[in-house]
Amino acid sequence: MKVAVLTNRVPFIHGGAEELCEHLVRNLNRAGIDAEAFRLPFTWEPAERLVEEMLIARSLRLEGVERVIALKFPAYLVPHPNKVLWLLPHYRQAYDRWDANQSNIPRSARGRHLRACIQRADDLAFREMRWIFANSQTTARRLSAYSGVASHVLPPPLNDPELFTGGESRGYILAGGRINAAKRQALILEALRDAPGAQLVIAGPPDTPEDAQALHALVAAWHLRDRVHLELRFLPRHELADLVNHAQAVAYLPHAEDSMGYVTMEAFAAGKPVITTTDSGGVLELVRHGRTGWVSGPNPAALAAALREAAADPRRAAAMGENARQAWQALGLTWPATIARLMA
Repeated sequence: MKVAVLTNRVPFIHGGAEELCEHLVRNLNRAGIDAEAFRLPFTWEPAERLVEEMLIARSLRLEGVERVIALKFPAYLVPHPNKVLWLLPHYRQAYDRWDANQSNIPRSARGRHLRACIQRADDLAFREMRWIFANSQTTARRLSAYSGVASHVLPPPLNDPELFTGGESRGYILAGGRINAAKRQALILEALRDAPGAQLVIAGPPDTPEDAQALHALVAAWHLRDRVHLELRFLPRHELADLVNHAQAVAYLPHAEDSMGYVTMEAFAAGKPVITTTDSGGVLELVRHGRTGWVSGPNPAALAAALREAAADPRRAAAMGENARQAWQALGLTWPATIARLMA
């Protein structure tokens, strides 16, 4: 069977969705399925161009493809008679981020019309799907609340699980993932000012040069150079795994994440507790306060308390990390089982 995996691609941005697409194609091929990724160039700015992006997707035709697995807006608008959606998630600026006044769509008559166009296009695409899966309970709830669409929750498996085996703590707290305002590395740095015993490593690719410059500036302004190591680049998997395996804890506090997050999954697989916040969305599907990590308020004072506890008690951190490992293993998420569900 020939399968096309459809997603979008913002130039020079590589994060969890891009990793999932690559590993999905790889594992489809391992299962004996002839699969390729088709990535539609995409940008969300200016918002007025979104209609053109949707029209481009809608006008495409895929010949010689027996099944499509679509992942993201607007790629899932491409027509096909045998299309499965694995939603990662909506174009949230037209949904929950609009409601939170955090959307790039202008709050004007023109903006409201654009938002309605996106929602109508989504409604049409969702009706065309053979199956609809959501990457997390959070995404499934949003899909039901905003579009009235039921879905099957299908969390992604961990990529390269053999790399994330754990190891002896070297005493630092690791903050991994893409570097941008939504991932809130700046909040971790601010909290670190009131956690004098904690050492921090921030590792991941900045979305823009300005994102990297902002962290360097904060480290200097708050005199944290002796306690913060910045690895602001795309790390090869073995380097990333080494950092995870030897961390005392992992900090990951995105705002309203739509999935559990690869950072969380990697930490749990390696037996490391995770520090997150009460508004971090899908991450909270895994992290349980006091058992598999710390869930603090999304403010410097509360987060500083969690950092202090994680740094001060290695034995407790190790015990919580073992709870995290067991919780992750209990989910039983594997690529063969995931491929079987997507191809059913």
